[in-house]
Amino acid sequence: MEIDREATKNEINYRGIRAMPFVIGNETFEKLGTIGSSSNLLVYLTSVFHLKTITATNIVNIFNGTCNFGTLLGAFLSDTYFGRYNILGFASVSSFLGMLVLTLTAAVSKLHPPICGNQEPAPVCVGPTLGQMTFLLVSFCLLVIGASGIRPCNLAFGADQFDPKTESGRRGISSFFNWYYFTYTFAVMVSLTVIVYVQTSVSWSLGLAIPAIMMFLSCALFFVGTKIYVRLVPKGSPLSSVAQVLVAAFKKRHLQLPEQPCYSLFNYVPSNSLSSLLPYTDQFRFLSKAAVKTPEDQINSSDGSAVNPWRLCSIQQVEEVKCLLRVIPIWVAGTIYYVSVVQSQNYVIFQALQSDNQLGHNNFHIPPASFIVISMLSITIWLPIYDRVLLPWLRKFTGKEDGFSLLQKMGIGIFLSIVTMIISGIVEDRRRTLAMTREKGAISSMSGLWLIPQMALSGLSEAFALISENEFFYKQCPENMRSIAASFFFVGLAGSSYLSSFFSSVVHKTSNWLAEDLNKGKLDCFYYLMAALEILNLGYFLVCAKWYKYKGVAM
Repeated sequence: MEIDREATKNEINYRGIRAMPFVIGNETFEKLGTIGSSSNLLVYLTSVFHLKTITATNIVNIFNGTCNFGTLLGAFLSDTYFGRYNILGFASVSSFLGMLVLTLTAAVSKLHPPICGNQEPAPVCVGPTLGQMTFLLVSFCLLVIGASGIRPCNLAFGADQFDPKTESGRRGISSFFNWYYFTYTFAVMVSLTVIVYVQTSVSWSLGLAIPAIMMFLSCALFFVGTKIYVRLVPKGSPLSSVAQVLVAAFKKRHLQLPEQPCYSLFNYVPSNSLSSLLPYTDQFRFLSKAAVKTPEDQINSSDGSAVNPWRLCSIQQVEEVKCLLRVIPIWVAGTIYYVSVVQSQNYVIFQALQSDNQLGHNNFHIPPASFIVISMLSITIWLPIYDRVLLPWLRKFTGKEDGFSLLQKMGIGIFLSIVTMIISGIVEDRRRTLAMTREKGAISSMSGLWLIPQMALSGLSEAFALISENEFFYKQCPENMRSIAASFFFVGLAGSSYLSSFFSSVVHKTSNWLAEDLNKGKLDCFYYLMAALEILNLGYFLVCAKWYKYKGVAM
């Protein structure tokens, strides 16, 4: 990779903290815009466009799934051709245009169906015309393009602004990841409360215009900081490099590795490479055969590179592929972990619906969906405390820059998810017992406030596991594959959503645990099943963590 500024002067001018107001500001406004536009789409499609519930649900599911899987394409284009800065700029403008078009569907009467008539016995609702539906889908396409570029690149781009070779730079990267998620949870809370309230209770056109304005401010902040940013642009396709190593290793599968591979294997480093030099590792030894030089292999006399990179690869290239392969088992554990997060956030709403949500002695009732905000609030409170209070003490106590290693923090997060599932099961058993033995009604007398501990623990679990997972991908993957590594997280989210649906469907078909009326089911048993799954996942994760070798730097 090389620097897209006057920085092909070997020395990169990292601005670190100076670039953060632009980076964090851009990301905060971007999240306020994106989440504010997408969090209430289901209600918008059914109430304004008069789509059937199943149709609206399918559209939203396809939209969310495409946004997550689209990150693979965005990451590939970023790491291969355009670089993170260019992809982020293009994607941010695309997101703004998508939000602007979506706002117009609400503000302009001809771009959405008329309000339902008041005819008896039931109101008559006219569905959208082909033109109206096309205009709406154009906004979704623009938003998908924006999400596919922003999601895999913005976190890596922010971390790129710090020098990973200095202690202050490494600490800056760790703090950046924490503050990134602080702004994310803040944006989610504002979107799920203020913006959703404006959309449903004041005006859809105003409620969608606010996120569009936020996205415009995000674009403005991003481009204002252009002269300050470190902009890494790629040289060649990292996926081609992976394919070359696999093909070369297969062609030379019958060869024997030399006794001292680190000194004997072909070692070529391009002069314009900014990737860290990696030491030789014994894991995936069969791949090292790709760097065994034979009499048939020819070398370019001009720069020392291999004439045929599909037959001979450098040991650095091989070690980069090994880095990528080593993170995959950890990614699997993270994906399984997130299944419990999805389930706890889904079913807490149903628990809240059948609990006493009255707050105090007044008539105010806590909306069931608002209980999800508790987990976000937990993250928002915890992260500054950890970053500013606990982390300095942990550095002295453990002797590590990050207090705990990344895998240790992920393990703590998975363990807390087990505790969360067990507490959720205990609370649900108590709620159902009160409803069935005392009231004999659908709504239990148990206060909905008893749901707070499980959601607070769920947020704390995410603060450890998900933040560490993203930081892990960034730090442990080669520099030229970091956007692709960041897309792993979103592909994992999509995979965990599908796994959650699979588990729920299987349990629903084979038992009565997930009945429509929770009082007739056994949701507590389902929570315990999820706890058992996470116990197995924790065991699998510990095995992977013991096997894992952190990326080193060659001296």
